[in-house]
Amino acid sequence: MAVPTPHGVPDHPTTPQFPPELAQVLRADLAAVADEVEEEVRRQVPEYARPADGAYRQALRSGVVQALTLFVDHIADPRDDGDAIAATYYELGRGEALEGRSLDALQSALRVGGMCAWRRMGRTAEELGLDSTVVAVLGELAFRTVHEVAQAAASGYAEARLRSSDELERRRGRLLGLLLEDGPVAPEAVQDLAHGARWPVPRTVAVVALAAAPDRREEDRPLAAAGALVDMGSRPPRMLVPDPDGSGGIGGRAFTLALRGRPAAIGPTVAVTEAAQSLRLATRALGLMGRGVLPRQGVVRCDEHLSTLLLHGDEPLLGRLRSRALAPLGTVSAGQRDRLAETLLAWLLSGSNVPDVAVRLHIHPQTVRYRLRQLEKLFGDALHDPATRLDLILALRAESLHAREN
Repeated sequence: MAVPTPHGVPDHPTTPQFPPELAQVLRADLAAVADEVEEEVRRQVPEYARPADGAYRQALRSGVVQALTLFVDHIADPRDDGDAIAATYYELGRGEALEGRSLDALQSALRVGGMCAWRRMGRTAEELGLDSTVVAVLGELAFRTVHEVAQAAASGYAEARLRSSDELERRRGRLLGLLLEDGPVAPEAVQDLAHGARWPVPRTVAVVALAAAPDRREEDRPLAAAGALVDMGSRPPRMLVPDPDGSGGIGGRAFTLALRGRPAAIGPTVAVTEAAQSLRLATRALGLMGRGVLPRQGVVRCDEHLSTLLLHGDEPLLGRLRSRALAPLGTVSAGQRDRLAETLLAWLLSGSNVPDVAVRLHIHPQTVRYRLRQLEKLFGDALHDPATRLDLILALRAESLHAREN
């Protein structure tokens, strides 16, 4: 394993001829030094001060011994690259990441251990009567050794974090797929997948359907809102937001920033096992945004447009209702039809109050009465039948929404 060397530290420092017995003496003393280093690390680094189980204690002891061995090997043969020992520290770094500990703890342990080992070996060097030049180079070699094992551990730590992150994303993707699939969702299955994905199961969720934007750069992709599950590869892209009505949910500034200006439709808040229902309505709303039936830009909340979503829940059926209920208007010109349809809807929604219709449409009350007489001729007594009036309101409302598309 190739280990980079920090700026200012040569790969192979110039070393004087060490006495042949130095490496032999240090190697013989290695077990005692390892005991001292291990004790010092456990005393000064809180993360390593916990009561150790057998496997953990063995791993810590092995790491200390191997680092000391690498130092002595460099003395015995400066050409030795220590690949085997670097591999051991690579695995130690991976283990720290998998245990959920910070790399800072391991680096602190290496610094503390290095200083402790150097003090002990420095005393040995003095006892052997080595001159100051040799002792200085020994210190440089000790620094190089600590750096080598630290670099190996950092590489292992980074690799494990990357793999852990990728696996976590895969698990969250499977969880999102389960929550959004059609049909009943078993709470037990949700709990199992959520545990593996490190996702606290909320009481309620809402699904956000996002406008696809294939021309956007990668950095313009929406950020995940707090705790959200995101799938940008689906069509449309979607985001499942936990506890959407809470302080950190879809009403907060953080959520708006997470969208990065991308048009979106927010489905209704539902129980976590009913997320597919929220997705269906959000997807329908997003489609209506694209057609101009609902606002094309910004964020549309399904709960504020339920009647529109209901009307467009079955487009063919809605078309049949419009054709049947508004058939009498087919006998007049296009311009006249639009004016009569607008007046009829306003009249029905205002409780048949002519002055209110006039205010709503910004026309004279006499004009309203004139149009109503025309409507009486076209529809007859049906205008006063409650069931027909409901059909007319639905059909005329759909007609006005349809006009926005053109």
